[in-house]
Amino acid sequence: MTNPATIDQEPTFIEVGEGDARRRIAVRTRAGSAPGSTSSAPGLFWLGGFNSDMRGTKALALDSWAAEHGRGCIRFDYSGHGESGGAFMDGTIGRWLEEAVAVFEQFAQGPQVVIGSSMGGWMALLLTRALAGRATHRATLAGLVLIAPAPDFTEQLMWNAFSDEVREEILTKGVWMRPSEYGDGTPYPITRALIEEGRNHLLLGSAIEVGCPVRILQGAQDPDVPWQHAFALAHRLPAEDVVLTMIQDGDHRLSRPQDIARIIAAVAEMG
Repeated sequence: MTNPATIDQEPTFIEVGEGDARRRIAVRTRAGSAPGSTSSAPGLFWLGGFNSDMRGTKALALDSWAAEHGRGCIRFDYSGHGESGGAFMDGTIGRWLEEAVAVFEQFAQGPQVVIGSSMGGWMALLLTRALAGRATHRATLAGLVLIAPAPDFTEQLMWNAFSDEVREEILTKGVWMRPSEYGDGTPYPITRALIEEGRNHLLLGSAIEVGCPVRILQGAQDPDVPWQHAFALAHRLPAEDVVLTMIQDGDHRLSRPQDIARIIAAVAEMG
């Protein structure tokens, strides 16, 4: 599914933020210039998950599909992730959203299908809101494809689920090292700043207006983002042109070949 040229593609770097908050963000772009491409075919804009990077299975598969079908594709790493600068410990939802908006506005042109995985699903929804508040931009939203989307996860799936002991450690020490079942199993930090700043971006308490079609893919066996969370999101989205696909044996990653095929089909459905 992946193309070796995708892996060797060198990133471009942009600077986001001011002063001490300035960080270097790695971006990979693919122009929609392959044979058979058309100017009207939407490009792909990838938003990865918490503590993941743009070289993951889904991101590379989508980039390879874009190359094969003459589609543009934009991927990047949030600060503290992958090839981008900055420290993961300094990350917050607002900080990473600022980076997503900066990359979108600098690199995206024409209609875009925004694909968000896990935290990237939250970022995708926040990106649509941020773009709606801007007077002019070169790109438009053709649709959203949300994979195990985790809006409000810092509050609903972390803080509300933490034990009193974990909460106390976050409040007093400012950080808790959370055990990980992914990668090499190295624990990763959950900071007080991540939790508290995340409360500025909560979405599930009211209707979410996106102004474009939405496709949600959710694994019923997801241990990190329960399927009920996807249902709660779907109820907050407009009734028209929102489709939730439940994958009965699917996990959180949804990176199996059959899962990738479903994701690509949802992207292709957007035009």
